[in-house]
Amino acid sequence: MNLTCEPGPATLARNVVHFVRLLRGAGLPMSPAQAVDALEALRWIDLDRRDDVRAALAALLVRAPDERDLFNAAFDLFWRDPDWEGKLRALLLPKVTSGMPPPKRNNRLADALAVHHANQREQSAPPADKDRQELHARVTFSAEERLRHRDFDTLTADEWRTLRHLIRAQRLPLAMERTRRLKAASRGTHADLRASARHAVRAGGDWTVWKYRAVVERKPPLVLLLDISGSMSNYSRAVLYFCHALLQSRERLQVFLFGTRLSNATRALKERDPDVAIAALADQVVDWSGGTRIGAALAEFNRRWARRVLTGRATVLLVTDGLDHEAIDVLDTEMARLRRFAHRVVWLNPLLRYSEFSPKARGVQAILPHVDAHKPVHNLDSLAAFGRAISRN
Repeated sequence: MNLTCEPGPATLARNVVHFVRLLRGAGLPMSPAQAVDALEALRWIDLDRRDDVRAALAALLVRAPDERDLFNAAFDLFWRDPDWEGKLRALLLPKVTSGMPPPKRNNRLADALAVHHANQREQSAPPADKDRQELHARVTFSAEERLRHRDFDTLTADEWRTLRHLIRAQRLPLAMERTRRLKAASRGTHADLRASARHAVRAGGDWTVWKYRAVVERKPPLVLLLDISGSMSNYSRAVLYFCHALLQSRERLQVFLFGTRLSNATRALKERDPDVAIAALADQVVDWSGGTRIGAALAEFNRRWARRVLTGRATVLLVTDGLDHEAIDVLDTEMARLRRFAHRVVWLNPLLRYSEFSPKARGVQAILPHVDAHKPVHNLDSLAAFGRAISRN
């Protein structure tokens, strides 16, 4: 839409609704009520004044500072001129300028615009293409089904892009667990005699209302220890996308990466765009796709972080293939210490993709006695099964 021309009410409403859908597709928490509020606000704004329109929409649609850049990019692409398709193609292609680093791609906005453009083409397609589109949809569904069983280490670049969308679209809220604490409630299983007596005193001595206390429920904390050595590189990236989805669901998750040293990745993964977050991590962590020293990394975690993050019945998720041949006695000692700190230790091992897997490696033999569960994590189905398991427990 071009703001320099005077749009009709129907055209303005349609464009505002499409703009809100675009932001929601890019990951911002949008609702139909916000589209209604935006339309009402634009009735009082001179549409020829572009900055006023931007400020009014930002005041209604932006809730957090980190959403402002995404809103500005979407506003410029969608509202500036009809050539936003060209902007989309430019956004999808990396640019290199002399003397300056290339700008960061916003894949969430690009994907949302691509979906928006595809919907427009579908609405304008002639009826004769219906059978062809239905056939294409079935073929796409079949391809995604096959992709769910493919090993992470055997995917092509295009398959990786599709897989990243499938992983980060998941929202797996963890199950709530009961604690020993109580809170005030309108109804419950525990009568609150003190609160009831205070209410009776305020009511003039008539004991007419009972106050109650209910059990407090909270989400159990998770701590992920992720091996990023060379043999685990592709599996680590897939697990990081899964962790990013959990963090966007406001789960209590702490993420640590280890190869030859330990790195805390929790803050970096809170970036809303998972591609930007993981690319930044790959640049910051110097031992990515290098060697592995599991025992030394666990020793550093137990010494510096265990007492801080392993509280409140925390579960440790150890993602590694266990192929470590150095300091096996240290690995055994530190795994035993980690088991004492944690409520549960779950080992996610991509080597379980082999039906003939047996714990013959010395590192595997040192880890296995100290874990409560040993599960595979080599394809999307195994990752989804693990996600369902932690959402039920």
